[in-house]
Amino acid sequence: MAMTTALVAFATRNGSTKQVAEDIAETLCLEGITVECRPARDVREPLRRYDLVVLGAPLYNGRWHRDARRFLKRHRTGLPPIAVFGVGPRTDHGPTWLRAREQLDRSLSRFPWITPTTIAVFGGVDPPGRRNRRDLRDWVAIRTWTHRLTQFAARHTPPSF
Repeated sequence: MAMTTALVAFATRNGSTKQVAEDIAETLCLEGITVECRPARDVREPLRRYDLVVLGAPLYNGRWHRDARRFLKRHRTGLPPIAVFGVGPRTDHGPTWLRAREQLDRSLSRFPWITPTTIAVFGGVDPPGRRNRRDLRDWVAIRTWTHRLTQFAARHTPPSF
């Protein structure tokens, strides 16, 4: 199998989405994929050297972080297969998770030129300084989702000769 190169681009406000992105990048590396992990706002060059893009950002007040939205606008053409994740729910309440997914889907609907290979919503973390700070990131779920990305990459990597 030819080496696959992936970009994990992220937006973050308080750093928790960056931690999720770094974990995704590390998991991809352990699977033999060459990975760059960078803030979405810093990715200005064409994406043709990547076989896969993973884009993640927090959901706040019903909106996906603007750096992720701007990334998709900036890379309207030449976007390789893309996987998307949002980080947001800070409660175990089921309807909150459904609402977060609806918010992410609504944000993505503004970009009809992309069809993500997979979309996920992961639990978030209360902002720093909050009393009884909760962290609902499920690292097993994040790594399981990432492992599925490696399976996708393996199926869509051109054979080497």
